[in-house]
Amino acid sequence: MTSLADLDPQTPVIIGVGQVKQQLSDDFESAKEQVLLMEEAVRAAAADTGADVLGSIDRIGVIGGLWGYADPGRQVADAVGSPQAESVLTYFGGNMPQALVSEYCRAVAAGECDLAIALGGETVYSRRKIKAAGGEMSRTQPEGIEPAKRFGSDLEMSSEHERGLGLDRPPVVYAMFESAIRANLGRTVDEHLVATSEFWQPFNQVAVDNPNAWVRTPMTAEEIRTPTPSNRMVNWPYTKSMNANAFVDHAAAVIVCSVAKATELGVPENQWVFPHAAAQGHATMLFSERENFHTNPAIRIAGKKVLEMVGVDITDVTHFDLYSCFPSVVQITVNELGIPSDRQLTSTGGLAFFGGPLNNYVMHGIASLVEKLRANPGELGMIHANGGYTTKQAFGIYGTSPPSSPFRVEDVQDEIDAEPRREVDMAPDGEGVIEAYVLPWDGDAPARAIMTVIMGDGRRSIGTIVDPAVLGRMLEEEFVGRTVMMSPDGSATVTSGL
Repeated sequence: MTSLADLDPQTPVIIGVGQVKQQLSDDFESAKEQVLLMEEAVRAAAADTGADVLGSIDRIGVIGGLWGYADPGRQVADAVGSPQAESVLTYFGGNMPQALVSEYCRAVAAGECDLAIALGGETVYSRRKIKAAGGEMSRTQPEGIEPAKRFGSDLEMSSEHERGLGLDRPPVVYAMFESAIRANLGRTVDEHLVATSEFWQPFNQVAVDNPNAWVRTPMTAEEIRTPTPSNRMVNWPYTKSMNANAFVDHAAAVIVCSVAKATELGVPENQWVFPHAAAQGHATMLFSERENFHTNPAIRIAGKKVLEMVGVDITDVTHFDLYSCFPSVVQITVNELGIPSDRQLTSTGGLAFFGGPLNNYVMHGIASLVEKLRANPGELGMIHANGGYTTKQAFGIYGTSPPSSPFRVEDVQDEIDAEPRREVDMAPDGEGVIEAYVLPWDGDAPARAIMTVIMGDGRRSIGTIVDPAVLGRMLEEEFVGRTVMMSPDGSATVTSGL
């Protein structure tokens, strides 16, 4: 292990993290707009360093959101006294916080900058409340401000064909993935629902103990899986408590600098957390082209690559924050990486309970993991960031001990692209076997079933069923593996097991 005295002066280190929660119960007109919440998070991260850092920002990057600012990073940098900072705004994606922190670590290691801040923030909750009262949250920005330079890439989430047949939103698609996981494990519908809720309950417990979490009401596994007026069914088998909660006001910031800069600024060494390595890549852009829905080569390849770069096994990692918008993605990640069953999988409480501030959730994950590692010197932590439909993947490994090799980011896209994929039949006509399905909810009953079907030639088609009698049985019996007759318009009729 490298000692502090032997470190390259350009070794990147996280010296400060800040998180802000704005959870008003009334007087929403007094709510701070997004850019002010971001500034507050930056000031909190600066205070966390124990040093005077705000005038030394070389680069500042903001995670893309729905607020319409042209260059929020520029506004925050000017407000905190670093007009010299180079600002960027990322494209959308839940992977972007880790990807941006990885880029800033790379830039520091390469000697391109000495101190950078990654941040983001959303006020969806307050904006919604203000709009419901007939108002509109302010959006303050200097007149004539130029659009920020963009970071990352804008990847298409779905095709017109997928969207046209109802697979058009994450809550629908991720719930459909759950059925593929269930069938692969050979569980009954009821067995898997119980197992999934028990898997999800520890996320709630972490949120209960986290003052930055949005939902801190304790819930048992039975309460999580049981529909009630306050925990409605959204897309079977997922209740509200199994869905990411975007209706939050959260902001977070992470400060990365070189060891030389941290020393110059006088940041205490017990505040330092070292990024050891990062890896990233994306699955097929269209989820309908994946070989199956219960595995994910992008998660497996990127996750194992970052472990390999650090020279450790997954059992050497003690702390995690796995992307947790829905239970299916966490189950896939645990399975692909072989994460031991005794590990706590979240440092925040997850997107359902901590809250899912759109693309910026993982900034909170990194901040929370940093705090956990400081409290447990010598241990390692892993961040998993996910965008799209288990599409865009980014991993990072962190620890308080210096890394044994220089920080680097690996793009594993070539290896991912070599994995098998499946063709899509957009005008199916004939028999096929149900691969996965979801029942979107309408009131107190499913509106229809949306399914993927493997046709006789191995291609995948997308179909729908609206027969209420069949829908009722699909809630209780396993329909994965049953035969259906597909029509070119996407309508399906079950031909076996009825």
